Amino acid sequence: MGTSTARGSQWTFLTNHARVLLWIARDPEVRLRDVAAGIGITERAVQIIVADLEAAGYLTRTRVGRRNRYTIDPTVALRHPAEADHPVGDLLGAFLHREDSPGPVPTETEAAAGR
Repeated sequence: MGTSTARGSQWTFLTNHARVLLWIARDPEVRLRDVAAGIGITERAVQIIVADLEAAGYLTRTRVGRRNRYTIDPTVALRHPAEADHPVGDLLGAFLHREDSPGPVPTETEAAAGR
């Protein structure tokens, strides 16, 4: 029983590829060393993941001065056959919450009730 408890606490739902893509989606000019520190993997691992994502068409890298700017194509389908009918933009939308997007406007009844 101890083995399954120890092993069960190690897994997560998202891969490092998904985590890197989410970090880049939040800040397209992020430094890869900051992504690595935030996720808890090496900078070299992040570089390999970014190269994978770029080769698969999920993102493009543009040099701006001494930095890179990343652009994500939200229309590219997820890779696993079970999710291939969903674009990566669906995944990003599920995890990214933008503070600049307005919330739902309350109806007059909700506003009067203080909701």
